[in-house]
Amino acid sequence: MMWRIWTGAPSLQRRLSLGLAIGVTAMWLAAAIAAGLVIREELDEAYDSALQETAQRLLPLAVLDIVERSDGAGGRRVTPIGEHKEFLTYLVRDPKGRILMRSHDAVPSDFPDTPAHGFRTTKTHRIYGEKAVSGTIIMEVAETLEHRREAAIEAAGTLFLPLIGLVPASLFGVWWFVRVSIRPIRSFRGAIEARGEGDLSPIAAAGLPAEIEPIADAVNRLMERLRRALEAERSFTANSAHELRTPIAAALAHTQRLIAVSKDEAVRERGHQIEEGLTRLASLSEKLMQLARAEGAGLIAEAEQDLTTVLEHLIEEFRRAEPENADLRLVANGRLVSHMDADAFAILMRNLIENALKHGDQEGAIDIDVRSDNVVRVVNGGPIVGPDELKRLRGRFERGATRAKGAGLGLAIAQAIAAGSGAVLTLSSPATGRADGFEAELRLPE
Repeated sequence: MMWRIWTGAPSLQRRLSLGLAIGVTAMWLAAAIAAGLVIREELDEAYDSALQETAQRLLPLAVLDIVERSDGAGGRRVTPIGEHKEFLTYLVRDPKGRILMRSHDAVPSDFPDTPAHGFRTTKTHRIYGEKAVSGTIIMEVAETLEHRREAAIEAAGTLFLPLIGLVPASLFGVWWFVRVSIRPIRSFRGAIEARGEGDLSPIAAAGLPAEIEPIADAVNRLMERLRRALEAERSFTANSAHELRTPIAAALAHTQRLIAVSKDEAVRERGHQIEEGLTRLASLSEKLMQLARAEGAGLIAEAEQDLTTVLEHLIEEFRRAEPENADLRLVANGRLVSHMDADAFAILMRNLIENALKHGDQEGAIDIDVRSDNVVRVVNGGPIVGPDELKRLRGRFERGATRAKGAGLGLAIAQAIAAGSGAVLTLSSPATGRADGFEAELRLPE
């Protein structure tokens, strides 16, 4: 999940996490750099004070030593009591630069040629000079700039070293906080994605941020308008088809009665044509009612059920209705267990079988294969159907290159029920394992 968030399309979580993480990291670094500069300035002040303090403490002692020296020799080097590294070195000189005394690690070339009072900075040292005996004796204490840099780096290291752990911890903390904060948004998105094609009920918007609530309300209002529009369309289709049933049936009965009693062959011929037209109209009315049912709600049952029994009864019904034409072979290698509504499943399979009977090879059998992975296949013989035509056949009132009678709604009804219930309907030609034929595979939702 995390890799998908960071490598997929730009998301609110990624933008907030990245922006806050960069901001927190930049603030940490800016604070550390500022603290480092302040520490460097404070260290310089402390070291300058140490130079001044050292010069003022040592100068009286050096003056006594020089004045009391009986041999008058200059440039005496002070011998240390023990070996140690000398961070502060000093020279005691007269105004002309002649060395009167120096520390054991002092290098005269590190000091300017002429001694002076106050602070000075060379390329390598920070120096403080102090005068005594009316300016005739001058002590200069020096400290290497490298020593100061090392101290500043060590001090800054104590600030930057924790950032190695704090920055990743901050990044994770920001990511976790943003993820938790937008959890209601993810839940809302998941609720939308989980909706079936026919589910237009309102989506719960509890817990959403104030900035997202108007969007959720707008989505729910849009879904409500769509639901009303679709219900109106389906209601009109269903009511129209239902209301047509009775007059069509009455007209068909009168036509058949007219054919039976008429002795005029022309009238009987015309009656047969009217009968055929009314039969097609009755079939179309039935298909429209099925389409309204397919595009409506109620395609999912509350509990799982075995749909294999429904399929077996449906096949027996076809065999009884058309004993000569319905050569249906059922091969059950598994059971069809799903939450799909049994009536919806029966309508879907009826249309697939009718499509195979009408448009398949009239001399061949229709194979209905039930597999163990909740898949049922309806296979019939016949010419190959091209890929473009396969896509087109899913639409309403679309018919292939056939002379068989029909309204072009069978596969559209099957597709609508499959999509609304979460099933997957796949059409292919040639059929699996054949050189020709047509195959409709229905994968039921688990």
